[in-house]
Amino acid sequence: MVTSAPRNLFGHDREGLRDVMREMGEKPFRADQIMQWIYRHGVSDFGAMTNIARPFREKLAETCTVSAPEVLEQQESRDGTRKWVLRVGDDALGQAVETVFIPEGQRGEARYRGTLCISSQVGCAMDCSFCSTGKQGLSRNLTAAEIVAQLWFAAHALGGNGDLHNQRAITNVVFMGMGEPLANYSAVLTAIRVFLDDFGFGLSKRRVTVSTSGLVPFMDRLRSDCDTALAVSLHAADDALRNELVPINRKYPLKELMDACRRYTRDRGHKMHIVYEYVMLDGVNDSDANARDLIRLLGDMPAKVNLIPFNPFPGTSYTRSPEARVDHFANLLRRRGLITTVRRTRGDDIDAACGQLVGRVNSRQRNRLGGVPVVSA
Repeated sequence: MVTSAPRNLFGHDREGLRDVMREMGEKPFRADQIMQWIYRHGVSDFGAMTNIARPFREKLAETCTVSAPEVLEQQESRDGTRKWVLRVGDDALGQAVETVFIPEGQRGEARYRGTLCISSQVGCAMDCSFCSTGKQGLSRNLTAAEIVAQLWFAAHALGGNGDLHNQRAITNVVFMGMGEPLANYSAVLTAIRVFLDDFGFGLSKRRVTVSTSGLVPFMDRLRSDCDTALAVSLHAADDALRNELVPINRKYPLKELMDACRRYTRDRGHKMHIVYEYVMLDGVNDSDANARDLIRLLGDMPAKVNLIPFNPFPGTSYTRSPEARVDHFANLLRRRGLITTVRRTRGDDIDAACGQLVGRVNSRQRNRLGGVPVVSA
């Protein structure tokens, strides 16, 4: 006799869980109860879901499971940054992803900020020339469950019971880890809905940031579907240089990208900015002329510029811009009215700094179509 495998309820948003409840002949409100137990309280044992009738709990235990990926490794940096490695696939393929927690200030203080940087793919197909993750290629997209699990595990590991409403170790989530989030749109959208839902992790839209290298059609969809904060990996203000640094620019050049950015912030109020990430590469994109190009590109837009010191990795030909050059570049932007910050390097002793996440992926598969990565809806 063949029996079906238990249905995994982990990683479903509210509508997804309601669909499961309907298929099981249950009322939709049961989904709200289960979602709250899984995400708000971090409970994976149906028997502990005490506001659900015992017969239904027993039915759930027989037919369903709450199963998240396994944590393979945890590391903590001297500066308090923490990194987790999660198994997400077949050991033979070495499939794992990394997620990083970056605290600023002391928990409980008014200015405390705890940022979790999560991954959306195993590897990345964008092939940005300065990024170590991009050099390993794309193995596969993560499922919504594998994305949500990164926040779920981090909340537990940081001393809470998963209830971000109360303990708030993690105040912000950024899709800036391994992968291009908008190339895995459906799973990322489901995960975001779990993060924002009051029965999920209860984060606000401004506390969840999606970073993209410039997948224009999906930027428009994101604005329509969930309207989170947006970061754009810019790194150059002219097409010739950006084609070299960020190859997706060949398909969606700067004019198309900037038009999409204007659409994203249109009618959103004066507080809505897009963050433009700009990694500082010595002798490549850090000259006064490069700064003037950036000022011209962003001058009429609600923008914040985040200058990122380059983190070298084996085999790269790039080097980090000197600190004095980074400061000078930042001051040029500020004098012309651009809000500019310089990202402080964190977690470099555990390879958790920006651009260093490589995971344990052995696959070097790349999905290509005419030299441009294939994206999934």
